[in-house]
Amino acid sequence: MSASPGTSRDLTDPGTLAASYASGGFGQALAWGTRPALIIIDMVRAYFDQEAEFYMGSADCLESASRVLASARDAGIPVLHTRVEFDPDGLSGGVFVRKIPALRHFVPGSPLGTIMPQVAPAEHEVVLVKQYASAFYGTSLAATLTALRVDTLIITGVSTSGCVRATGVDAIQHGFVPLVVRQAVGDRDPRPHEANLFDLQAKYAEVVEEDQVRAWLAGRAFG
Repeated sequence: MSASPGTSRDLTDPGTLAASYASGGFGQALAWGTRPALIIIDMVRAYFDQEAEFYMGSADCLESASRVLASARDAGIPVLHTRVEFDPDGLSGGVFVRKIPALRHFVPGSPLGTIMPQVAPAEHEVVLVKQYASAFYGTSLAATLTALRVDTLIITGVSTSGCVRATGVDAIQHGFVPLVVRQAVGDRDPRPHEANLFDLQAKYAEVVEEDQVRAWLAGRAFG
């Protein structure tokens, strides 16, 4: 039942919020393509080391991403990784480093910028070095995916509200179907995590379950 004129709806209620977005035409389903690739975003030690400023408090998304990675390798689809690195003075990070000074830890040779062993790149897997949130910004990602004739990008990594979200938005803007794997992305707090997953699903991506993606990868032949 719709609200009467002059009556406000309680948009803090998840059911009401979902209904409000649906009534506005948001959240239409995107068909998954036939040539997927997997990207693992910034799964580096800084987010999983309890002594680091960026520590998220949980490694659940890392374990999920490692399972998705194993399925992707079994399926023979392209796998790409990202990590962040700035020059020693942080100048290549521009205003971003001024906004988040802890980014200065991502300098050459820092152990905090090392990709975690659970998702370490295999030989011939592309590793993109970036300075900003989106894996597309200032990198060769779009050109690489286009050259590989990829149409669907499976997105895992951290953080949901930052680099994952930015990459999902840029993926759809570059013409790729973004599949954000719910269990394989993470943030330091469930509130921004859930809010950004909701918004991604409403506007920019398909937020999917780990089991769905792994079953899909196991059940198809990708050429």
